[in-house]
Amino acid sequence: MKNGYFITFEGPEGAGKTTIISMVAKELKEALLTREPGGIDIAEQIRMVILDKDNTAMDPRTEALLYAAARRQHLVEKVKPALEDGKVVLCDRFVDSSLAYQGHARGLGIDEVFSINQFAIEKMMPDLTIYFDIEPELGLQRINKNKGREVNRLDLEKIDFHHKVREGYHLVMERFPDRIVKIDASGEVNDVFIKTMEILTSKLLQRGAF
Repeated sequence: MKNGYFITFEGPEGAGKTTIISMVAKELKEALLTREPGGIDIAEQIRMVILDKDNTAMDPRTEALLYAAARRQHLVEKVKPALEDGKVVLCDRFVDSSLAYQGHARGLGIDEVFSINQFAIEKMMPDLTIYFDIEPELGLQRINKNKGREVNRLDLEKIDFHHKVREGYHLVMERFPDRIVKIDASGEVNDVFIKTMEILTSKLLQRGAF
């Protein structure tokens, strides 16, 4: 039984969510910070396969299944035990990424990809999702300026793909309006961080977890 509070952070490439989640983790010192795909050894190995720039022949269904497999292992090995221990879990990406990227942008269908992931997660969804919204052109511009950032296979997709990802996220928000909170990520990092902490503080206070 889940006793903790599961918070996920989502957004297109270059939205700055990884930077913001690191800042949040410094504020919420007792929280567990993790990421997808990855977070534990097996899932990190799968991550290397998924994001390898040389794996351009990867079929969209293979991609979706690999994400789901990494998600399953990460969930049972790291996320569920932390939640059962009453912790706040901060996760950089979760199932919504698959719905936006593989479900919509890859054209596999949001319902179809959600079905794959229901098998993987056994209906364990986040309590709260912060979605960082940004125009694809600005997001990719940020990536090109950030020389220290990991450039992966998804970053190399054409601009149309990234527009579809953002469109997919908007469809996912319509599906889960009570769980997903949108933040405009086009502004300065500190402004986005302040807005994020306002939302998190409010939600955690409501749950008595802050």
